[in-house]
Amino acid sequence: MEYKDGFCPGEAAEKSLEKFYTLLTEYNKKVNLTSITERKDFFIKHIWDSLAGQKYFKQGASVAEVGSGGGFPSLPLKICRPDLKFTLFESVGKKCVFLKQAALSLGLEGVTVENMRAEDAGRAVLYREKFDVCCARAVARLNTLMEYCSPLIKTGGLFVAYKGDAGEEMEEASAAAGILGLEKMCAERYELPEGAGARTLAVYKKIRPVSAKYPRGMGKERKDPL
Repeated sequence: MEYKDGFCPGEAAEKSLEKFYTLLTEYNKKVNLTSITERKDFFIKHIWDSLAGQKYFKQGASVAEVGSGGGFPSLPLKICRPDLKFTLFESVGKKCVFLKQAALSLGLEGVTVENMRAEDAGRAVLYREKFDVCCARAVARLNTLMEYCSPLIKTGGLFVAYKGDAGEEMEEASAAAGILGLEKMCAERYELPEGAGARTLAVYKKIRPVSAKYPRGMGKERKDPL
């Protein structure tokens, strides 16, 4: 399969992606990680889509992923971009078990899995404003997601959100972006192969540090978004 911008991962990466598919679909029988398990759909809607945003991850970037779930986009990106270093934040313990097992089975170095909520990670000294990029896919509406992600990003770093049709969400999130020190870079729209749907990469640059009061925690990010 050819990937976005002509990027093809090569034979070794292709084998690892196939192994990842097998690992995930087996574990999915015990713990719900995805409803997309048919091979062709999996590779288009999960793998192809995950790799679509790779140009926003600079060489050697330290990356935080919020709400990792089954490991999208992090694990496909890591397979194809071993230069990246990932910290995956996932609040569900059984999903963390899968992420750790997958990274180990695939021989992926530089992948750390943390069983913690994004709002807790954003307040932790170890992680606050420590990452070059923070990414998320299918986690929350953009204004909520910004409050989870911006506190993890260094000034000058990027927030990359994988979305469907994000026009309404980006407009809705303009106030949140201003509060959280984010400046819109682009909304890159693209079509998945074989008519599998339209997608958007909502990309923002962190232009200043975030106030210490964010993220607010106690579920306020979702209940009362900025």
